[in-house]
Amino acid sequence: MSAPVMPLAGGQVAILLVQLAALLLLGLSLGRLAARFGLPPIVGELMAGVLLGPSLLGHAAPAIHGWLFPADAAQMHLLDAVAQVGVLLLVGVAGIELDTRTIRRRGTSALRISVGGLLIPIGFGILIGYLAPAVLVPDTTERPVFALFLAVAMCVTAIPVIAKTLADMKLIHRDVGQLIMTSGMVDDAVGWFLLSIVSAMATVGVRVGQVALSLLLLVAFVVAAIFVGRPLVRGAIRLAGRSAETGPTIVTAVVIVLVGAAITQSMHMEAVFGAFTAGILIGQAVRERRAVLAPLRTIVLTVLAPIFLASAGLRMDLGVLLDGDVALAAVVVLAAAILGKFAGAYLGARSSRLGHWESMAVGAGMNARGVVEIVVAMVGLRLGVLDIATFTIIALVAIVTSMMAPPLLRMAMSRVAHSADELLRKADHEEQWSTAPVVRPAETGAPPAA
Repeated sequence: MSAPVMPLAGGQVAILLVQLAALLLLGLSLGRLAARFGLPPIVGELMAGVLLGPSLLGHAAPAIHGWLFPADAAQMHLLDAVAQVGVLLLVGVAGIELDTRTIRRRGTSALRISVGGLLIPIGFGILIGYLAPAVLVPDTTERPVFALFLAVAMCVTAIPVIAKTLADMKLIHRDVGQLIMTSGMVDDAVGWFLLSIVSAMATVGVRVGQVALSLLLLVAFVVAAIFVGRPLVRGAIRLAGRSAETGPTIVTAVVIVLVGAAITQSMHMEAVFGAFTAGILIGQAVRERRAVLAPLRTIVLTVLAPIFLASAGLRMDLGVLLDGDVALAAVVVLAAAILGKFAGAYLGARSSRLGHWESMAVGAGMNARGVVEIVVAMVGLRLGVLDIATFTIIALVAIVTSMMAPPLLRMAMSRVAHSADELLRKADHEEQWSTAPVVRPAETGAPPAA
């Protein structure tokens, strides 16, 4: 008989628990502090990892940093495993919140904004990727793969950050807020698709046959999800919903997200794409009763996602910016990312006959990269497409663009008048994630107020 697998050493478990406690506590504190200044909590949660990582704690107290985060791959992999579960469920929740009916209803305007918000940043990303100094490109990475990966990182939009920002600013029910969400959803879906393709290229190499096979498998997965996965997910959710408790439905949703992620991972694509697709199917199955998944959403957004974000911040090393070439590249990438996304979304909004200030608001909202940018950067780091310097630059883009969104949105939306039915939409949104009865404006007998 083979020898049994030895359990984790007690010391490893103790360090993992202290790591999680430290990241959560500091992430919560800095997230609350960021919120008090009108910034998305993601900024504070990322900074928690930065402060505990080599950028600060590693320099100020190397002994403490070495004990808390030892240079041991096995120990770091334990934290990565917890963070990976967190990001998969976070992406799954984002898929659940995707309103496919809104995409169909506002499809033309959203498509124009999305196309503008994708093409210009992708073009900038490819150009910068080919012109970037060699110090930023790992030796094992082919330049075309690096350029395409940078393009994907620059074209994404962060739906979780956008949704949280719009909700905190009470803009999610506004027409412009809905358009930002819809366009961002399209961009995110395309971004996960492109990430899977580029990840496959990084894994199997830039060969036409292998890339074509990866694309074929990806299309096959989407088709199977629509025609096979959708009825299976609907049936599983319906079966779990027979229970008077919410637990079975929550567990079923988690299992579906993890299975979807495992399928795409086994197909040599990114697990996040499978998680996102599974989330969309779950969202369609629970469209009229999303409140049943509210506890899952709370745990993911308040516990698991901050662990992932803080663990991503641990890998940032702001010391690399002391190198002149890296600092210059950071400025160029940040400027191109902001200009490309903002200009693309703005021009797309203007082509849809939105006013100047509405288009400004759309550009500001779409420019927030947040957690999705961090996910892409972490994938690139894991695959070896990015090194620490490039990862730090992309993480900075996520932080800076997330910080820019609230003040720009506040300025632009202060000049956009309310529409008559926006309060009704606000009631619909609150009803989706609340178990308490929501009184709609129409039910009170009073006309919607501006």
